[in-house]
Amino acid sequence: MDFTNVKTKKIIMTIYDIIVINLSVILAALVENIELNGFMAILQRSIPVTLVFLFLYKAFEVYKSMWEYAGSKELSKIFGATAIGGISSIAIDIIMSNFGFEISNIEGGNFGTSFYIVSTALILFFTCAFRLSYRFLRRSSRDLRWMFHRTNNRVMIVGAGDMGMIIIKELEANNYRKGKPIVAVDDNPFKQGQSIRGVPVKGSCNDIVELAEKYRIDTIIICIPSATDTRVNEILHICVSTGCHLKISPSVLEMVEGTETKIRDVNITDLLSRPEVKLDTEICKYITGKSILVTGGGGSIGSELCRQISKYSPAKIIIFDIYENNAYVLKNQLDKFYKGFPEIIIRIGSVRDENRLREVFEEFHPDVVFHAAAHKHVPLMEDCPKEAVKNNVFGTFNLAKLAVEYKVERFVSISTDKAVNPTNVMGATKRVTEMIIQYFERKCQNSTKFAAVRFGNVLGSSGSVIPLFTEQIKSGGPVTITHPDITRYFMTIPEASQLVVQAGGMASGGEIFVLDMGEPVKILTLAENLISLSGYKPYVDIDIQFTGLRPGEKLYEELALEDEIGDRKMTANNKIFVTSPVKMDDELFITQLDALKKAESSEIRDLLKVIVPNYHEAE
Repeated sequence: MDFTNVKTKKIIMTIYDIIVINLSVILAALVENIELNGFMAILQRSIPVTLVFLFLYKAFEVYKSMWEYAGSKELSKIFGATAIGGISSIAIDIIMSNFGFEISNIEGGNFGTSFYIVSTALILFFTCAFRLSYRFLRRSSRDLRWMFHRTNNRVMIVGAGDMGMIIIKELEANNYRKGKPIVAVDDNPFKQGQSIRGVPVKGSCNDIVELAEKYRIDTIIICIPSATDTRVNEILHICVSTGCHLKISPSVLEMVEGTETKIRDVNITDLLSRPEVKLDTEICKYITGKSILVTGGGGSIGSELCRQISKYSPAKIIIFDIYENNAYVLKNQLDKFYKGFPEIIIRIGSVRDENRLREVFEEFHPDVVFHAAAHKHVPLMEDCPKEAVKNNVFGTFNLAKLAVEYKVERFVSISTDKAVNPTNVMGATKRVTEMIIQYFERKCQNSTKFAAVRFGNVLGSSGSVIPLFTEQIKSGGPVTITHPDITRYFMTIPEASQLVVQAGGMASGGEIFVLDMGEPVKILTLAENLISLSGYKPYVDIDIQFTGLRPGEKLYEELALEDEIGDRKMTANNKIFVTSPVKMDDELFITQLDALKKAESSEIRDLLKVIVPNYHEAE
């Protein structure tokens, strides 16, 4: 017989309860010195009394309780069912007496009030004792198994609240295979010195480093869903310094909604997290019911843009990309989640190909265009400047030209902080795309609202530093950094995409929106934290080596040109700034673009310096 089977457990519990109910009545009769004829009466009433108790236990869902985790709620159920059962047994005796059964006189005979009280109390005692003993034995055996077959994973729980208790229960349910809770910490002074499910709360979050060393902690699980983002970030940085493996729990709401039920590893995004972006739904309604074209829609930024756009119920989203695999995967994801509303359509092609773009515009007549297709890898574009110009500059020109021709309502182009005082070809070409956007805004006389959105590095995007570091760590190192003082601005892909969508709704024409990137992050610190989060010690387990700045690379990035800084204004969203267009000669600009289009690779840099005077190659 499989004793771990739920049905088997219920059968065993039921048989035990039948024995207990009848044994308790017999013991009560002995305590009350009931004579032999009274015992005969007890046998006559045993079947109906037992059935009543079993019915009440079923009605109170006593057999549905998981007694390994029994608490006050389970005990109150069995107490209520047993108390009603005791009262019901009196009614059974009265009914049986009225039908001619020889039952002792209730008021003056052997079955007095004390008999019913004693028998009911004994039933309650034995039913609860068995279940609580089961709970105790299960937990004791689990603790013994952990002692003799340790996973060597000693766990600290950060947060002795509801989520902390849930996580401890989950670890218990898995027989501590995923770790044994040893100690907990909580900032609430009233919880310190107490315990949560037997785990002592030994201090506050400021004591994490000391307690982790004292209790030889291997894993720290952050269980504080109600804490502010700022406080969570502070605690995460404290935990990183312990060198322990870090995990974080979902919020209670996430678990209830089923959006996330697993404890997950802390990642570098958590360490760089900032307050959640709050989108203005009214501003974003320009998307609702419209046909949206996203170029580079299968890429890191483009795919997240499609996800964010989908939330506002557009009629259709056209994913335009030269690489079909990512676009196909994205379509399947969106179709599965949104059930075909909005309609997701893929068209394969390159923004370099004006004829292919025209076919797509003719087929769909998009209302809004998000332009995310671009070559963005700095060193590669230094080696292939003509390709950067073809894709970034003239791909944008082709798209903007058709947007005007087909009377697109809004055109939003994705730019980069590398366009500001560029030191590389990629940055210079992106600055030219910003100028193209402003040129077409003037040319079309507001029939299409053009805007560009400028931001820094996006965490986890393809070709970015995080995936590179992750692969180097997996390979045992070393992690390579170009310079110990190099810094970059970072934001998450969802945050950047959400702000791009909102900036599109704010556009009145020709603006360059600059996203608030927070404080720049030192790449060396980023690498050290990533190594620590991977369970290694920087410079001990995984070395860090400096390779020197690459062609076109600078130590720090900027978000605004010198001419823009004094004219930069905050929008209604305090994470989005807007700059006014820089004055330029449109006829001269077109002449310069014509020359750039015909140029050989060796001429590209010099021509870019003419178009973008603040482009200076890195030394």
